[in-house]
Order: sequence, then structure tokens, then C-alpha cells
Amino acid sequence: MKALELIAAGMLEYKDVPKPVCGKKEVLVRVKACAICGSDVHGYDGGSGRRIPPLIMGHEAAGVIEEVGGGVKDFARGDRVTFDSTLYCGECGYCRTGRINLCENRRVFGVSCGDYSQQGCMAEYVAVPEYLLYRLPDRVSFEEAAAIEPLTIAMHAVNRTRLRLGDDVCVIGAGTIGQLLIKVLSIAGCSSITALDIDPAKLEFARANGASSVICKSGEEAVTSVFTITGGRGMDVAFEAVGISETVSTALQSVKRGGEVTLVGNISAKVNFSLQHAVTREIRLNGSCASSGEYAPA
Repeated sequence: MKALELIAAGMLEYKDVPKPVCGKKEVLVRVKACAICGSDVHGYDGGSGRRIPPLIMGHEAAGVIEEVGGGVKDFARGDRVTFDSTLYCGECGYCRTGRINLCENRRVFGVSCGDYSQQGCMAEYVAVPEYLLYRLPDRVSFEEAAAIEPLTIAMHAVNRTRLRLGDDVCVIGAGTIGQLLIKVLSIAGCSSITALDIDPAKLEFARANGASSVICKSGEEAVTSVFTITGGRGMDVAFEAVGISETVSTALQSVKRGGEVTLVGNISAKVNFSLQHAVTREIRLNGSCASSGEYAPA
């Protein structure tokens, strides 16, 4: 089969590779659409350390089942499907309590980080365990279905956060995940959603997605604008969807005393922020990784 393989940092090769073998409890999916995640971009340039070549990247995908293993019960050849990007064992303590994203034996399609290497979906075919599959409604295109995975990321982040009626919420970073966070927060009924970014075009899109106000600034100027919008009080909740020191610091400074920050962005391996600011103002910090049960509603 043909696949797009990362063979070195900054170098991809479209080449022939062996077709995956369909296991007993797996299906072989002919990939019809595969999205490019921001993490793929940083994997491609060698910046993340989580795409060690040689590797077929891609974890946001959809397609048609072409082959079915003998132990597969609920899916058939020709079914239109998407699938969870996280392969989990189902046996560890985290899996048994439903926290599959924290599985002790977790692997992710299209990721190679040293602990494991799992070939991904930028290829004609990918073998997928039945337990990861979700059947697509006819009205959902393959391209739309490839966006379900990042939608689950946003939904999981919102589910990880204590939101209350009347909360003022901000989303820092209006990229794909930021936009999806805004949409999910809007659907969830948040009455005040502020988007922060330095790209006016992204902020215009954020308004269309449900942001009630936007701030096209960074650093201290952004924080000052947040406090102006909230009458000097600060946000109840901030979602950080970039993953660098500056935006994490902005998120922490933008919330009120006793406020909550959920970290979703994951570009930098380490970030710096004011520990005293977080401690003395009793800020609650949440990490949010992948998804855990959000695929069906997504």
C-alpha cells in the first residue's frame, strides 16, 4: 500500500509499505480522510520528540471497513467508521475505572515517543481494534468525521473543568482546539466566552463559533483587557490551548482568586509560570489529555 512516512525531521516520503495484517479482533480500514494535527506538525519538524522516525503519522481519521477479523462481532465490511486514536489495554486500574486516556499501556496511532511506536493513518489502510470503532451517520462526511477526534479533546477538557451557571470563561489560543473549545462551551450554555489570540482572522472565526468577545493581544496587555472585560474581577475559568510559557502564564493571571485553569495545549515539554501567583491566589490547575468517553456524544 502507499503511505506518507516521516523518514527524518522535516522529511516525508510517499512510498510503498507493507499492508497491515488484520488481527482476529480487528478490522482493516481503508482510510478516506486523515487530518493533520498540530502535534503532527511539531512531530514533522522534530520539535516534540513524539514522532521518532521512521513513522507513519496521523491519528484523526475515518474510512470504510474493507476486511473484518474472525472475532469481530458488531461491524461488517463496507461500514463507514471513525475510531478513537488511543489504544488502551482495558485491564489496568485506570481502564477499569473508565480513565482509558491514562492507561498504563497506552499507545496512540501515529505516535512514536521512545516508550512505544504505533503506525498511523496517513496511509491507504490501517488496522483498528473493534473496541475503538464508531459507526458514522450517513449525513457525516469522511472529512467531517476526521475532525471528531479533536472535538473529543475539547469535550474532554470541558468535562474536566468545574463550570457553573454565569461563569465568565476565556479560551487562550484560537487554533483548531481553541475553536472547538469555544463551540463546546457555547453549546454547554456559557454566557460569556472570551477568545484570546494574536491572529485577527482566527478571532473573527472565534466570534462566528460563539465567542462573545475577543482580545487580539498577548502578555500583560491581554491580561489587562481580561480584567477590563470582567470589571476588574478576572475570569472564573481559563482554557489554555497553546502550550507555551507565555500563554500558560496569561491563563493563570487571567482568572480570579480561586479561579480554575485547564491546560490543553501541549507544545513545550516544560513551561515557566509564577508559582506564588498560583499558590497565594489558590488557582486550581487541571491537565487534560486526549479523551475518555467523549467519542459517542461527539
